[in-house]
Amino acid sequence: MTTTQTPIIFIHGLWLHATSWNTWIEKFTAEGYAPIAPGWPGDPDTVTEARENPESIADHGIDDVVEHYAGIIRGMDTAPILIGHSFGGMIAQKLLGQDLGRAAVAIDAAQIKGVLPLPLSALRATLPVFKNPANKHRAVSLTAEQFRYAFGNAIPAEESDALFEQWTIPAPGKPLFEAAAANFSPHSPAKVDTANQNRGPLLLMTGGKDHTVPEAVVRATLKQYRHSDAVTDITEFPDRGHSLTIDNGWTDVADTTLAWLRRQGL
Repeated sequence: MTTTQTPIIFIHGLWLHATSWNTWIEKFTAEGYAPIAPGWPGDPDTVTEARENPESIADHGIDDVVEHYAGIIRGMDTAPILIGHSFGGMIAQKLLGQDLGRAAVAIDAAQIKGVLPLPLSALRATLPVFKNPANKHRAVSLTAEQFRYAFGNAIPAEESDALFEQWTIPAPGKPLFEAAAANFSPHSPAKVDTANQNRGPLLLMTGGKDHTVPEAVVRATLKQYRHSDAVTDITEFPDRGHSLTIDNGWTDVADTTLAWLRRQGL
């Protein structure tokens, strides 16, 4: 157990509400940390409110989200550990590259600028957004079937449907359009300072059955950090999909995170 109240910021990704981190907050609090899970800019406080007010979520891009969390961090007495899932994992990497976190864990993180693999499963998982260019400025919801393909493909259908009902909210399309154009844009908001030699340690996690952020994407992300001597580790959960932070096996992911933080002296 840690002896000081090290702050942690949990950062959710697209289609999940910040309260989906509640079990993680309880676990990390019990381990002596001081965790919080603020929503993205415009996120209502509850899943129900978010579903009723998609316009409040719409049109927030990557830079908006990064600055939102940077503002929260600047109000803290000490730099936090950053733990993000999916697009939250990209945001965590950007903040770490800006020296705004003492360490980061990026779980099935959305692809950053420079990552080239674009597996077909990732295209299918994000098709509900990309099928209409106008969705760049809208908030888009998934159906239970779309969620099962993008998140719940490695768990029973009944569990996937239950998680869909409990945690899903509309997601802004803008970050996906920005990430898709990243390698064609010299100043893309999806660019991360992967060459930062002085940043804190980073752990990348990948689910071997993830449709939305397949293992090939995460391993290509790892290669982007080859010019930095800072700690960059990778851990694979071969039988897990994109729901790995919220499904029945979430404690395995949380325990792996805690063990890695302890190895870093955090």
